Amino acid sequence: MNIGEKIKRLRLENNLTQEELADRCELSKGFISQLERDMTSPSIASLIDILESLGTNLQAFFSETVEEKIVFRPEDFFEKEDEITGYNLEWIIPNAQKNMMEPIMLTLAPNGAYEAHDPHEGEEFGFVISGSVVVRLGGKKYVAKAGDSIYYKANKSHEIINKGKREAKIILVGTPPNF
Repeated sequence: MNIGEKIKRLRLENNLTQEELADRCELSKGFISQLERDMTSPSIASLIDILESLGTNLQAFFSETVEEKIVFRPEDFFEKEDEITGYNLEWIIPNAQKNMMEPIMLTLAPNGAYEAHDPHEGEEFGFVISGSVVVRLGGKKYVAKAGDSIYYKANKSHEIINKGKREAKIILVGTPPNF
């Protein structure tokens, strides 16, 4: 970790000059300058004072956080295709199983079906992008077509089927992840 560079970045984020930071910490501007260029190291007491003046603390300053990915593109997706039952599943947020919810894109061929699921904890949401699907939930069936949304507790056996003659595409989001 480059302490000086990180202190400089925090100082600039707080819109402070080296002199203003030095005054707040009862240090010299020259010391702050040397610190930011990694020409000197602060004592623990000085570092604590500097960090408090910059609105942070030792723990936050030294924690290594990995930047969270926000935008995912088609090249990030991975997929599973089952030609026998006629579905293609794309995980549109890779590694979503570690998150609270797991979004997928489900494409069903004409007369295709996504594998039946046994009851489990959680809820599922879907938005039909194109075509139409039949959602079997327990002993009941529900039809959803393009532009419709579905939402159900997954505590009954459930399945999504395309009874139509056109491909159907649906975004599904499960929580907790289980696809």
